[in-house]
Amino acid sequence: MLLKTVPILVLVTHVLALKNGLMQTPPMGWLAWERFRCNIDCKEDPKNCISEQLFMEMADRLAEDGWRDLGYTYLNIDDCWIGERDERGNLVADPRRFPNGIAHLADYAHSLGLKLGIYADLGNFTCMGFPGTTLDRVVQDAKTFAKWKVDMLKLDGCYSTPLERAVGYPKMAAALNATGHPIAFSCSWPAYEGGLPPTVNYTLLADICNLWRNYDDIQDSWSSVLSILDWFVEYQDILQPVAGPGHWNDPDMLLVGNFGLSFEEAQSQMALWTVLAAPLFMSTDLRTISAKDMGILQNPLMIKIHQDPLGIQGRRIVKEKSQIEVFLRPLSQKASALVFFSRRTDMPYHYSTSLKWLNFTSASVYEAQNVYTGEIISDLHIKTKFTVTINPSGVVMWYLYPIHYETEAMDRT
Repeated sequence: MLLKTVPILVLVTHVLALKNGLMQTPPMGWLAWERFRCNIDCKEDPKNCISEQLFMEMADRLAEDGWRDLGYTYLNIDDCWIGERDERGNLVADPRRFPNGIAHLADYAHSLGLKLGIYADLGNFTCMGFPGTTLDRVVQDAKTFAKWKVDMLKLDGCYSTPLERAVGYPKMAAALNATGHPIAFSCSWPAYEGGLPPTVNYTLLADICNLWRNYDDIQDSWSSVLSILDWFVEYQDILQPVAGPGHWNDPDMLLVGNFGLSFEEAQSQMALWTVLAAPLFMSTDLRTISAKDMGILQNPLMIKIHQDPLGIQGRRIVKEKSQIEVFLRPLSQKASALVFFSRRTDMPYHYSTSLKWLNFTSASVYEAQNVYTGEIISDLHIKTKFTVTINPSGVVMWYLYPIHYETEAMDRT
C-alpha cells in the first residue's frame, strides 16, 4: 500500500509545496532539548524545568547577551510542553508550567526581536508520551500554532507508521501554508525512514520542509558528534546537492557549552556544522555559559561563513592516512571555507599541503584568515606549500579569498 501511495503524494505535493520564503540561509537559535530534556519537575527544580519561566529567561539572554544580533533568533520549545487537548480538541500547554499559554510566550519573544518555535509529533503521542498530532488533527493543530503566532514547527515522528508519515508531513506543509501565517517547517521524517533514497525522497522534502533531521539524535558526547559526521560524510554525494536556500539538512543540535565536549571538540563541532551549512541550534544554559564557549558560538567570521547567501553545503575533499581530513565549503565572491580536522588523539599534528593538492585550479593569489585566531596568511598561490598545526580532535579553519588574479596562465603540471 505504501509503495502505491507515495508516488501519488509526490505529484500532489508539488502543488502543495511550502514556498514560504523562510530560512534562505541556515537558521540559528536556541533549542531546549539537549540541555533540559523532559524535566517537568518544577517543584524540585524550578530553574531548569520545561516552563514559561525557562523560555522567558533564555529569551532575555538571547536578546541581552549579543546572540540575537548575531543571528540566533529562534527560541525553540521541544517536547513536554503539552498539557492536554481541551473539549474542542485543541492543544493546550500545561497550565502549571505555562500559566499564560504559548501565545503569551510568542508575544514575549517577538517583543525582543526573536521568533518562537514549537514542537508536535505526527503520531498518537509525542516521543515522551504527551498528546500527539494524528492525521485528523493536522489541520486543527496548524491553525492553533498560527493563532498563537508561532514562527516554526518541529514535527517529530514517534508512534507513527511509514504510511502516516507519507501522508502527514505533506499534509502539515499544506495546512501551514493555508493558515496564511509564515511558519518554518522542520521535518523529522527522513530520520524515521533511514535517511536515504529510495525510501527518502529528498526532492519531495525540499518542496515541503525548510529543514529536516536525517539521522540519529545527538547525545552530549564526542562519539555522538563523530557518528553523525561519519554518516554525513559517507553519504555526502546524496546529501550535499539537496541542501540550499530554504531547505537544509539538519545533523542536530550544537553541544557547545554542555558537559560532553572538550574545548577543542567544541570548536570542531562548530566549524564542521558551519561548513556543512547546518542549522545552528544551541542547546545549553545561556544563563551560565562560559566565556570560552560563548566565544566559539559568537565568532563573527564563523557566522559570516555560516550565513553565506549561496547556501552551498560543504563536503569532505581529503582524507589522509594521518587521520587528517579537509572539508571545503564554496562561498560567495569566490571565497571558500576550509576546515582542517584531526581525528588524532595523541598530539598536535603538523599538516603540510597546498591549494593545488586541495584541487584549487584558479590562477589567483589568495589570502586566508584563521577563523578562530584571526591570523592572516598572505600571498598564497595554488602551488604554495603551507603547514597548519591541528590539535587532537581539533580544527584549523580558514576563510580563504582571492585578492587578485595572476596575469599569465599557470602551469597545471
